[in-house]
Amino acid sequence: MIRLHHLNKSRSLRIMWLLEEIGVEYELIAYHRDKQTRLAPPELAEVHPLGKSPVIEMDGRIIAETAAIVEMVCAKHAPEMIPKTGTASFVRHVELMHFAEGSAMLPPLLGLYTSILGDAAAPLQPRITSEMHNHFSYMDSLLRPSGHYVLDRLSAVDVMMIFPAEIAVRGDGAKHYPALASFVEEIHARPAFQRAKNRDDG
Repeated sequence: MIRLHHLNKSRSLRIMWLLEEIGVEYELIAYHRDKQTRLAPPELAEVHPLGKSPVIEMDGRIIAETAAIVEMVCAKHAPEMIPKTGTASFVRHVELMHFAEGSAMLPPLLGLYTSILGDAAAPLQPRITSEMHNHFSYMDSLLRPSGHYVLDRLSAVDVMMIFPAEIAVRGDGAKHYPALASFVEEIHARPAFQRAKNRDDG
């Protein structure tokens, strides 16, 4: 059985959704953020040195990093969610699995951290805003007519891309990135996502 070390209100929701989606039996070990600092509790550092979530235990191994977890869980339990090796779709799969936690997340994180500085960060804000729009527009343009990223059905990349897509459509973002808005709406409506969200909120 897979054990998921899950932090509420975190990227770990994607892993719980994936496990619900593919119907794999798993044990949920829940951790909660500090109400004042919003940081993860120190107990997570006992599971993995970085003290972050998600972390899973599978086949006697402790595995961190969201994309690595999605890749390994799909490879073992849902290989249909990964394109066939050697195809153009597989190349795009590899690219976007890295993009979702790499390029796509850097501008929003910079925006979040520099916002703490107030006026001192003002010189950086135009570039950060420009880069966020650049990356979100790219994400919007890559969605296929089916509403998915790599395959015309749910794939591992869709699981990874939901988190940056949710960031993109916050506020008035849905007006600027309509394909992303539809993607987020459709993913949120999936029964497995709803089950994961309910467990996260519970």
